[in-house]
Amino acid sequence: MSITHHPGDETLALFASGRLDEARSLVVATHLSLCPACRRTVRAFEDVGGAMLDTLPPETPAADALTKVLARIGTGDSVEQRKELPSPVPAEPLPAPLGAYAMGPWRWIGRGIEFRAVDVATDPGMRVFMLRAQPGTRLPRHRHKGDEWTCVFEGAFRHNLGRFGPGDFDEADEAVEHHPTVEEGVPCICLVALEGGIALQGWLGRLLQPFVRI
Repeated sequence: MSITHHPGDETLALFASGRLDEARSLVVATHLSLCPACRRTVRAFEDVGGAMLDTLPPETPAADALTKVLARIGTGDSVEQRKELPSPVPAEPLPAPLGAYAMGPWRWIGRGIEFRAVDVATDPGMRVFMLRAQPGTRLPRHRHKGDEWTCVFEGAFRHNLGRFGPGDFDEADEAVEHHPTVEEGVPCICLVALEGGIALQGWLGRLLQPFVRI
């Protein structure tokens, strides 16, 4: 696997320090599961963070800290009272980080394009989903109303910023306008964290916009 597009060092540092939200973290984690080079970078950031913690003076916990923690044990709902969680992801060849999340069924959303929701706790306006586009499909030209982080794990697509194949990470924001085209061969399957939706461009895009659900 030849990966040419990676998250920036700032993004990897935020991931290593736990400062990314869960939606974006899942896309980065999916990339890391496929990219040894970025895993090494994250380990280096974690080592630096650990070394910095070692230089801090120890703090004495409050006198009642242990008592408060013990008092909280067992105060949660019983197993019978807890909300039943969705079933885990069905067994299929997906990157390991996705194994902890439930998913909806594949749904047709346009010619050659399917959508599958991923059950991730997100901030308002943020959604996580998988896209599957058939070979040769050309997605509508569009802009973004916020960030869009994408990790490809099967197939490939191209747009004006390059080719994105298995393992590649694509990051777009409001300044980016693109018109992705899926390569021939196999379907292109991606994981996407999308903030704020998309705005289709051109007269045809404006006609179709009311029917777009992503």
